Amino acid sequence: MMFMFSHVPVLLEPVIAGLNIDPDAIYVDMTVGGGGHAAAIASRLKEGRLICFDQDPEAISAAGERLSEYTNITFVNKNFSEMADELDKPYLNIETIHGALMDLGVSSYQLDNKDRGFSFHEDAPLDMRMSGSGPSAADVVNEYPAAELEQILFRYGEEKYARGIVRGIVTAREKEEVKTTLQLAEIVKRNVPLSYRRDKHPCRKTFQAIRIEVNREFDALKAGLSAAFSRLDTGGRLAVITFHSLEDAIVKETFREYCTGCTCPPDFPICVCGKKPRGRLVNRKPIVASDTELSENPRARSAKLRVIEKI
Repeated sequence: MMFMFSHVPVLLEPVIAGLNIDPDAIYVDMTVGGGGHAAAIASRLKEGRLICFDQDPEAISAAGERLSEYTNITFVNKNFSEMADELDKPYLNIETIHGALMDLGVSSYQLDNKDRGFSFHEDAPLDMRMSGSGPSAADVVNEYPAAELEQILFRYGEEKYARGIVRGIVTAREKEEVKTTLQLAEIVKRNVPLSYRRDKHPCRKTFQAIRIEVNREFDALKAGLSAAFSRLDTGGRLAVITFHSLEDAIVKETFREYCTGCTCPPDFPICVCGKKPRGRLVNRKPIVASDTELSENPRARSAKLRVIEKI
């Protein structure tokens, strides 16, 4: 079956409003995916330029086709954590940008294409690599020590039954290699309480945790936030869409750090640290999808948008 990289852009109007687009400036879509947000940004540019990153070569190919009418877009098949190094290369030679967007999480295409191994609903090779290269989910499940695997499920999936699930994985892999998504899903279901098994998605947290580990998502997120903010012009904005609490916590804390000024003790008569805020929050609280958007795109339910402006 043939799958197309479609993209219903989440929180599109708030994203465009948050970026406050200058039609003659440079913008970076750090996670182009199917190109939904990128198309909206590109359509508002005149002399401006859009650089689109994605580590998934299939996303780059699909977005290139979708956005072929625009001549001011450059596509880069790299993880957004490498953005700063890439902007410095001669073919781009970009010192500063006026805005950047990060739309985190797994795309609809990656979820719906069972061959990518992200979904626990259909049988497929246990892969989960967004870039298509490097260690796969099967490598994590079959080769990681039990203690490390348990920590991953607990930390990245907030899975309270991590110990029992890992015990089940270890028992299963001693008999034969765990190679497919349904093998892993069945192991999870067998090693959680019956009441938890009745949940609609008892495997979601385990699959989320392993995907985050495979793709080193949190390390990449921290590096990407730093790279994007450091390259913003004064007045430039960074917009980030998250889809679960752990991602959002990283973004929230990073933005708080950028907006924090003097850290001297309260009893100091004058500031001696010299620290000044580098940013301001455009929206104090995260923006979430409207009821109208949720009715059209249920996958927007957990999305949160935060925007920061460099000062």
